[in-house]
Amino acid sequence: MNVLSIQSHVAYGHVGNAAAVFPMQRLGVEVWPVHTVQFSNHTGYGAWRGPVFEAGMIRDVVRGIGERGVLGTCNAVLSGYMGSAEIGAAILEAVAAVRAANPRALYGCDPVIGDVAEGVYVRPGIEAFLRERAVPVADILTPNQFELGLLTGLPSRTLAEAGAAIAALQARGPRVVLVTSALCADTPADSLDLLAGAEGRLFRVRTPRLAIAVNGAGDCIAALFLVHYARTGSAAAALGAAAASVYGLLKRTAEAGSREILTVAAQEEYVSPSEVFAVEAV
Repeated sequence: MNVLSIQSHVAYGHVGNAAAVFPMQRLGVEVWPVHTVQFSNHTGYGAWRGPVFEAGMIRDVVRGIGERGVLGTCNAVLSGYMGSAEIGAAILEAVAAVRAANPRALYGCDPVIGDVAEGVYVRPGIEAFLRERAVPVADILTPNQFELGLLTGLPSRTLAEAGAAIAALQARGPRVVLVTSALCADTPADSLDLLAGAEGRLFRVRTPRLAIAVNGAGDCIAALFLVHYARTGSAAAALGAAAASVYGLLKRTAEAGSREILTVAAQEEYVSPSEVFAVEAV
């Protein structure tokens, strides 16, 4: 399996491609990473260095990959933090090029916009680009609960509301929508829900809620879900596998008291999660 992963990258720590590439590789996937930014560290530290790349660089790198004659072997494209709407356009051009060579290739879009704690933290134009241009093109969309609301304009305070918002997104293009973290009215205070909608059905995995606040977990679960879905064709199976792996990763990270997720040290969680959770049809 080959995945073209176009998203941000940091030298220190694990977000963007630095959180997504190795877990996919550990699952036996050949990953072709293209970076939209090259930062020293993630922006959660409040200070960082490094450039946001121009869209032309993204196009040039993808064009070079195409010149190797391998786009027909690409099984999926994964995108995350984009840096600018212009980079988003270059990513969609890459998706079109891959699909032209392999019509069965999937596009997994992690629509990075923000979260409840920080609000919207991407540059102007990116939210609108994702809503208007990326959502209709994506096969798989992996927003958090905050992003689900921004993309749909709908509430998700209850399970029924979340299901309706997921269905609204699916009606605009994506065959599968994974909400990577959801706190609904019926979610116990000590728990966290992950929801996946596919083929008119809604699935839920409920895990213990960990006392941890780190960056990169969403990037990791988007990558793992894409790989498992591409291999099984089952949103329920992909949800269960990805949720178990990321829970194990975060639990190990919390136990270590680390500010950065233990992407490398906890790598066995990707292939053999220490805990598994029931996948419920709801």
